Amino acid sequence: MYNLSVNISIMSNSKEIYVMGLSGAKKITESICKNLNVKPIKTFSSRFADGEIMVRPEQPVRNRAITVVQSLSKPVNEKIMELLIAIDSLKRASAKAINVIIPYYAYARQDRKTIGREPITSKLLASLLEKTGATRVAIVDVHSEQAQGFFEVPVDTLRATMLLIKEATKKINLNNLTVVSPDYGGVKRARKIAMALNVPLAILDKRRPEPNKAEILNVLGDIKGRDCLIADDMIDTAGTIVAACKVLKSKGAKTINIIATHGILSGPAIERLTDAVNTKIISNIYLSNSIESVYDCGIPNLHVVDLGQYLAKVIEVYYSENGSISKIYNLYEPSKPKK
Repeated sequence: MYNLSVNISIMSNSKEIYVMGLSGAKKITESICKNLNVKPIKTFSSRFADGEIMVRPEQPVRNRAITVVQSLSKPVNEKIMELLIAIDSLKRASAKAINVIIPYYAYARQDRKTIGREPITSKLLASLLEKTGATRVAIVDVHSEQAQGFFEVPVDTLRATMLLIKEATKKINLNNLTVVSPDYGGVKRARKIAMALNVPLAILDKRRPEPNKAEILNVLGDIKGRDCLIADDMIDTAGTIVAACKVLKSKGAKTINIIATHGILSGPAIERLTDAVNTKIISNIYLSNSIESVYDCGIPNLHVVDLGQYLAKVIEVYYSENGSISKIYNLYEPSKPKK
């Protein structure tokens, strides 16, 4: 397993940047602060005997703009409560502004009603963050970008996919590459990648009869003898992604590499991916550290891409009150194949 990052200089005038890292984002916070050349806010955190959570800053934050970093990974609901309590503590300590960076935004898949009486939990979480006191929110590669419409405060839906592509394409022959969308919902993302790399696009025709189960019906596009790059926003149980890789192999794909921002890796995911790598179905897997348990999962040929430097750049834009987050993406533009 490798810890990869891109070397880009960080602004030096970051003395007034205050970053609070919570339990779901310890490594990312360390990386962010290292790149910003600041120390994270000293934070007191404890659990009462009945499971209640206490979080508070251990230094003054009055009239300061604070950035809170928390990934809403397992245990999801506990991480959410920790974040809400931290925001509330900062608000009551008279923080001037509370920027919340969420590398992995939970409940993003519950963004609409698919049948009667279903909740829209992604909207509920947005409302909780806003009502608690968040003044700005940034979420990374959210499952559905319509989630930004659930907030009444400014929201940045950050894209980390290009960081993953930049690392993945170091080992792939771009002149023989085809980008593959795992389903129709991911076509927009995959098409952007294919256009950025100037390579062909293929689409897997998938249907989902029930949650966490998928059936691959067909492959739209020519992948025979091609090096395939499957791009997805998350890997949960890995059933879909492994099934997709098996279909691609059966259709004649030469190699299959996977990039996904969020490695949720629930249930049998680690076993499935490990078996797929060991049996040469999957060549390499690239995940970000938005969910930090990926560091210890033990999957072979897994490359973990650090988001710390990228998020440090985003934070600098917030504190400088000028500049453009869009320009940050230009720093991570992948090389296009030589024709």
